[in-house]
Formats: sequence, C-alpha cells, structure tokens
Amino acid sequence: MAQRMEGRMPPWLAFVLGALAAMAAVAVLTVYTGLGPLAARPVALNLNLPRAPSLPDTPRLPPPPIPTPK
Repeated sequence: MAQRMEGRMPPWLAFVLGALAAMAAVAVLTVYTGLGPLAARPVALNLNLPRAPSLPDTPRLPPPPIPTPK
C-alpha cells in the first residue's frame, strides 16, 4: 500500500525547486557582474613590438648539371 506523505515534500518537487533556485542564482550573478551576453567591453591593445629584421636575399642555386649521354 502507498504510504501517506504527511509533512514531506516529494523528491521530484525538491529537485525542480533546487534547479530553479540554482538557475535564479546564476541569473542574478550574471546580471550583478555584468558578464551577460550583451555586455560589450571595448578592447584596447597597445603592442609596442620592434620591427622584425629583414631577411637576406636567398643564395642563387648553381645551374643543374648537364646530363651526359650513355
């Protein structure tokens, strides 16, 4: 027989309420910190890098050998 649940919450209801509380906490934290998907922050990069040295010209290859007849 089924037992009466006096003063007890069904487990599935506790799970649903816990999940809703967790989602609400994440939403509040996201709004509070301003890290939502619509938060656009300007990015300013200042890279003071030295110019790369220029590469020397490549050496010329010697002409290919002339094949000798057999």
